[in-house]
Amino acid sequence: MIEDQAIQAVNPFHSYFEHLDYQTAEAPQFIDITADVVDVVARSGAENGIAVVFSRHTTAAIKINESEPELIKDMTRFLSEIAPMDREYHHNNFDVRTVNMTEDECPNAHAHCQHLLLSASESLPILGRRIHLGRWQRIFLVELDGPKARQVTVQIMGG
Repeated sequence: MIEDQAIQAVNPFHSYFEHLDYQTAEAPQFIDITADVVDVVARSGAENGIAVVFSRHTTAAIKINESEPELIKDMTRFLSEIAPMDREYHHNNFDVRTVNMTEDECPNAHAHCQHLLLSASESLPILGRRIHLGRWQRIFLVELDGPKARQVTVQIMGG
């Protein structure tokens, strides 16, 4: 019991989280969620620590990149060239596929394949109550299979 109290006294870190809900309009879509994450960090009260931004979806990613319209066009084209929507995919063959099916299932293997190159989360340092991003860095929710309702979890660990 005394050991637990000593650890608590030495470890001032706490945990805080929020879910952020988005309705996407199309795929692919790069949604800048930086301001929303900044607001969560402010509400958390963390002086220093880590913010983890996590997409709860296998066809919507979280990425840090530059928010420049021509670059977003390039990134969109890159994703479609890597895993085009019109390619033949086993996942899209509903005559054979029997796993993880829903009534409103749509052919979306391209979105899952594109997600392989991206990621479900990003970790960001919090320094002096602020997310420590580079000059051009922004946090994006990348929709690969929309339009859909999406949820992003922001977990703050810090003190």
